[in-house]
Amino acid sequence: MGAPAIDADNLPYADGDFYFFEQMLDPKERTRLLEVREWLAQEVRPHAASWWNVGAFPTELIPRIAELDIVSPVKRLGYSNLFAGLLHAEFTRADTSIATFMGVHDGLFTGSIETLASPEQQAEWLPDIYAMKKIGAFGLTEPLGGSDVAGGTRTTAERSGDGWVLNGAKRWIGNATFSDWVVIFARDVADNQVKGFMVDTSLPGYKATKIENKTALRTVENADIVLDGLQISDDYRLTGANSFKDTNKVLRITRLSVAWQAVGQQLAAFDVARRYAVERQQFGRPLASFQLIQQQLVEMLGNTVSSLGMMVRLAQLADDGGARDEQSALAKAFTTARMRETVALGRSILGGNGIVTDYEMAKIFADAEAVYSYEGTYEINSLVTGRAITGIAAFV
Repeated sequence: MGAPAIDADNLPYADGDFYFFEQMLDPKERTRLLEVREWLAQEVRPHAASWWNVGAFPTELIPRIAELDIVSPVKRLGYSNLFAGLLHAEFTRADTSIATFMGVHDGLFTGSIETLASPEQQAEWLPDIYAMKKIGAFGLTEPLGGSDVAGGTRTTAERSGDGWVLNGAKRWIGNATFSDWVVIFARDVADNQVKGFMVDTSLPGYKATKIENKTALRTVENADIVLDGLQISDDYRLTGANSFKDTNKVLRITRLSVAWQAVGQQLAAFDVARRYAVERQQFGRPLASFQLIQQQLVEMLGNTVSSLGMMVRLAQLADDGGARDEQSALAKAFTTARMRETVALGRSILGGNGIVTDYEMAKIFADAEAVYSYEGTYEINSLVTGRAITGIAAFV
């Protein structure tokens, strides 16, 4: 005798929040989160696979995101870090590429200006950044510099009169094909320290070329940037970016954002796998009626809840004055490792349908590999955490 029919539109724990973490938000924050969730369900998720398939960013979406008025939710709008994290997870749940666009503009780029620019620079630049009238990118990673870019930045900055000349190359720079500005980190040839510069992408000497043939985050327009004798006024040097330690102030914050993305990826995979298991018939029964499928769904949920619980605690620490580098590093490593397991289980539940984007899971599965790698690899974040708990650096 088959299992009773289930209404896939009215599943228990419909939001996937099995331990009711969202109830920790204040009423205003929870209402705002639900509003954004509904907007994403209508404006992003139905189109995400199509954008991904063609590998082009829907720039026409930017003004509609701007209408949400959610850039800099903590510093500008006064929301909690928990709200900001859950918001980023919701964007990821709808589409990882759009979430990555927001992570670059709102996290890396806006965070650089909020953290490293002078009060005068902030007053001039931030209004258009917050309103998304100007879109930004973050230029740190280089063709030959990833995990070791802290000590191996090859892009150079050299004083020339009352300005600077930038030369070098950056790689994997999200938003850079259409952004108005990009923060470029370059090594000052005079003192060998990494400094930050606000670069107008229309300046002579700046060229961004879209990276093709990606198998993850295909909607994100990552670019190779070439800086060839680009001249820039000293007014556009970020006054608070005078060493890589200053740059790391931004990365510490955004590393947490990527861990929240890992939560959103798992929620997305759980959404798709659970609905599929309930709707899909095999041997005359819903796939969800088989014990092994239920075990896999529970394992996906357990990974998701454990990742979410870690991030909720880190949000509390951030609200109380900031999480430590090693805590952010462990969170990024742990949540992305659990994410890999979760999306693999989800893809398996969908069988052959798990490798076509029509059913969403193939996109979720592929995008997870990018989240696993950027903002510090699993290995590097493990070593950061290992150094903290042993007092011994084991990087080289």
